Amino acid sequence: MLLLSRLAENLYWIGRYMERAENTARLLNVNYYASLESAGRVDEHWRPLLALTGGEGPLLERYGQLDTRSATAWLAFDLENPSSIASSLARARHNARGLRDRIPSEMWETVNRSYLNLCFETGDVMDRDGLYEYCVAAREAAQFFFGIAFATLPRDEGWSFLRSGQLLERADNTVRVLQARLDSPQDPAAMGGPADPTARALQEQQWVSVLKGASAFEAYRKAAHSGIDPRGVAGFLLFDEYFPRSLRYSAENLYDALAQIDHHHPGAHPDILRLSRWLVARLQYARIDDILEQRSPSLPELLIEINRVGAAIDTAYFQQE
Repeated sequence: MLLLSRLAENLYWIGRYMERAENTARLLNVNYYASLESAGRVDEHWRPLLALTGGEGPLLERYGQLDTRSATAWLAFDLENPSSIASSLARARHNARGLRDRIPSEMWETVNRSYLNLCFETGDVMDRDGLYEYCVAAREAAQFFFGIAFATLPRDEGWSFLRSGQLLERADNTVRVLQARLDSPQDPAAMGGPADPTARALQEQQWVSVLKGASAFEAYRKAAHSGIDPRGVAGFLLFDEYFPRSLRYSAENLYDALAQIDHHHPGAHPDILRLSRWLVARLQYARIDDILEQRSPSLPELLIEINRVGAAIDTAYFQQE
């Protein structure tokens, strides 16, 4: 049983780390080029993104200052940052190395190749203006990995644990991105909308970056016909039942993956299904006003509920004697 729990834990964390690498790559790429085009203090531009990875404190301890170069190095190459692209890929490879006889060889080769190609880069990428290619390579490595898994992994417990990790990480990231944007001092009137045309244009640019950071810009424009509205963007990323990176879609598919695991161990861990189903129910019946104005549930509450599901998975399956 201990061996099985270790295999399940490795697959679960591979899913989380590969998804994290993709999320960070996409957000970093969008934020970097938006910072070159926007006015204002550089540190204020990077703070919302750094808030997703524990704040700016660890970065300042390591680099001494917050600027575009230090923020980019921290989020892309720094192995001391557990949320950086390089760190996420290295941790995914560490977990996959112990599963080489349990997963398709193509999955291992993809993780190993991305590690060798991307985890030994330094600030030289910035000097040669190669950040875009670096972020695209990281994003495509994760997408290629999950594509291979989708095409080759048997739909057994291993697949369900990999999928659970991916979806839990995705849900967590979506909530954190929205929370960072709404809490940003750059956007104090996000929901009401500033009257000043310049401020309104800046606000629209910031919310376009949120959409592009979730690869949701085209999908949102197809679903909404009222322009870039902060309330509409938040509602789309929270509640859309068809967009793969929305919170609702992630929560519903996370529940399905956990239900498949429970199918192999009927009734063994009912709290996991209860917690995940409760998250789904809140998203099915909540409205955008409930979250943004009445804060019932608030974004921090949703994040806590997502983390409760993750903690329940860890306790039930990965801490057995």
